[in-house]
Amino acid sequence: QTCNQHNAEAPILERAFFRMAQTEPNLDHDVSWFLLPPNWAKMLVGLISLLCFVNSYDGDFVFDDSEAIINNKDLRAETPLGDLWHHDFWGSKLSSNTSHKSYRPLTVLTFRINYLFAGGFHPVGFHVINIILHCAISMLMVDVFSILLGGLQFSNKGRRLNLAPKTSLLAALLFAVHPVHTECVAGIVGRADLLCALFFLLSFLGYCKAFREHKEGHHFSLFWVLVSVLLGAVAMLCKEQGITILGLNAVFDALVINKLNVLEFVQKLLHKEKSLENSGLLRKGLLFRVTLLLSGGASILYIRWRIMGTGPPAFTEVDNPASFAESPLVRAINYNYYYSLNAWLLLCPWWLCFDWSMGCIPLIKSVSDWRIIALAALWFCLIGLICQALCSEDSHKRRILTLGLGFLIIPFLPASNLFFRVGFVVAERAIYLPSIGYCILFTYGFSLLSKKAKKKKILAAAVLGILLLNVMRSALRSSQWRSEEQLFRSALSVCPLNAKVHYNVGKNLADKGNQTAAIKYYREAVRLNPKYVHAMNNLGNILKERNELQEAEELLSLAVQIQPDFAAAWMNLGIVQNSLKRFEEAEQSYWTAIKHRKKYPDCYYNLGRLYADLNRHIDALNAWRNATVLKPEHSLAWNNMIILLDNTGNLAQAEAVGREALELIPNDHSLMFSLANVLGKSQKYKESEALFLKAIKANPNAASYHGNLAVLYHRWGNLDLAKKHYEVSLKLDPMAPGTKENYSLLRRKLEQLQKKGE
Repeated sequence: QTCNQHNAEAPILERAFFRMAQTEPNLDHDVSWFLLPPNWAKMLVGLISLLCFVNSYDGDFVFDDSEAIINNKDLRAETPLGDLWHHDFWGSKLSSNTSHKSYRPLTVLTFRINYLFAGGFHPVGFHVINIILHCAISMLMVDVFSILLGGLQFSNKGRRLNLAPKTSLLAALLFAVHPVHTECVAGIVGRADLLCALFFLLSFLGYCKAFREHKEGHHFSLFWVLVSVLLGAVAMLCKEQGITILGLNAVFDALVINKLNVLEFVQKLLHKEKSLENSGLLRKGLLFRVTLLLSGGASILYIRWRIMGTGPPAFTEVDNPASFAESPLVRAINYNYYYSLNAWLLLCPWWLCFDWSMGCIPLIKSVSDWRIIALAALWFCLIGLICQALCSEDSHKRRILTLGLGFLIIPFLPASNLFFRVGFVVAERAIYLPSIGYCILFTYGFSLLSKKAKKKKILAAAVLGILLLNVMRSALRSSQWRSEEQLFRSALSVCPLNAKVHYNVGKNLADKGNQTAAIKYYREAVRLNPKYVHAMNNLGNILKERNELQEAEELLSLAVQIQPDFAAAWMNLGIVQNSLKRFEEAEQSYWTAIKHRKKYPDCYYNLGRLYADLNRHIDALNAWRNATVLKPEHSLAWNNMIILLDNTGNLAQAEAVGREALELIPNDHSLMFSLANVLGKSQKYKESEALFLKAIKANPNAASYHGNLAVLYHRWGNLDLAKKHYEVSLKLDPMAPGTKENYSLLRRKLEQLQKKGE
């Protein structure tokens, strides 16, 4: 559908619109840079962006990938697709008090498709899609920058003209190679930002298509305006920032389509001049289109609010300490300092970190803090740019600077803490979209310098040098994102005061079995943040395994004192108290853990072990049964039930439980072994033998498997096979308990039989 706005001035305006690019200065005129055909320019941008990040294609799942992908049940086929629309990005119900309210169902859907096509959690496919998305976005940026820098004009055939081929290529290259984008490309959870950016740009380009037809009078396509709103909604369903494109489309409409002089308009508005009635607002349908954009945006936000619920997300002080400051002045100062750090990352992306929380950026609490200089520098630059954007007599400069500032600031607003508290201090992923504005301002600055510079080639060489440095930095940074060890260690030099960095290095070392080194980093994390309960919990666990029970108990007790609802710490405290033979306290700790996390199979398992130690067999069986109900694949709980029933002479019940367990976990060799023992005692030798052999095939180096099979053959009277498996068992474990004695008995029996035979 096409909407027409007629008035007496329309023919004149139509001609003016076609002459727009010719009457304004051409940015490319004084720029010494490459001139390529549009398709070649896009191919170059795509290839260079690929060069920057291709080495991350075979990286692991790192950092937040574990929670968003590996532990996210929404990716699995058994989860109904409809659940994606009621869960947050991490797979939690939006109605839950612990939900971060990050509603990104379309991003999670792409993860699910990745998972299904890959046949499991294989990171290569996930990484490849991220790289392809960034390349596609970078190529689209050539078109976007050609409009933002050169204006919007169409040929008689309705084809859009690229009026700034050199500067749009430069800006797109700057965007493609910027190292701050590494987190979004090399970190799989950055898919949210990439998809959001893709639909963000498509919404913008769709809005531009609304002005493709220009006949008599000024026309615009209502269809493409509505498509733009729809694409903005899709962008928001990928990540919250996507909704900001509707505001940017309105800004673009006012500045480029209507050539609105913002300062002049505000002055007329304040003086209530009648000339407003004939202004571009009404003359070209701007007011109507802005109303469509605003009503569309408001509707989208309302639906999002209804789905999310009225409660805000729950964040802790360590996530965003400035937002918890009591003084509004301290909050304002620190928020502005965070803005300056984001600006610095765009200007000089050398110091990059996967996480900027937990003491990485100490709060500014006094105006005497030297970091106040950063705030002053930021606002000095911003005010200067805003003044030029509003007051310059050059309409071309006003338009480009306003668009540059708009694309820099408006997409950043959801991360600014101005409207709601966010769960981070600085996040490199949050400036993926705002970097578009930075690229506009950088390119425009380069064109102004080129205009005044006598040696343009030297200036062009300097910019080329910046691009090459960024390519190298992006390639290095993306290689650091390939594994958690490299990623976490790279952060130590950037944020040595960040407790989370030390915690993650320690956790990575602990996972690799290097407990001594892990303890060092966990202790440093606790020193930097004495209330870091997760570091206390993990350190307490390691100390428990090293039998340093006293210190482990102190740490875990402190953790639950700081965070009384920390279920995992309560469970681990119970394990330590059980080891210290303080059974009543251990039982109380386990029940407290279950109180705070009702579906806690591991805690029920440990509670069952406690009851077994106290010979409370019925309670132990009930606890283990609860563990298997909550987690049917809980092999240890099933095994303990079988063993306890076996040891107490309940062979029939033990057999029934064993068969039930193997139906649920058919390839678990430990369950085969336990059930085989029960069947052997029940004189079901053939079935027992089959299970023993199956268990040995799955785990041929288990000495006990061979030893118990030998006992079965011994009982069964198959002495030669018994002798063979006793010998295999002793070869695997010469100190195997009971096997030596049984083997000696068998040898004596064989000798006796041999003598009788003689």
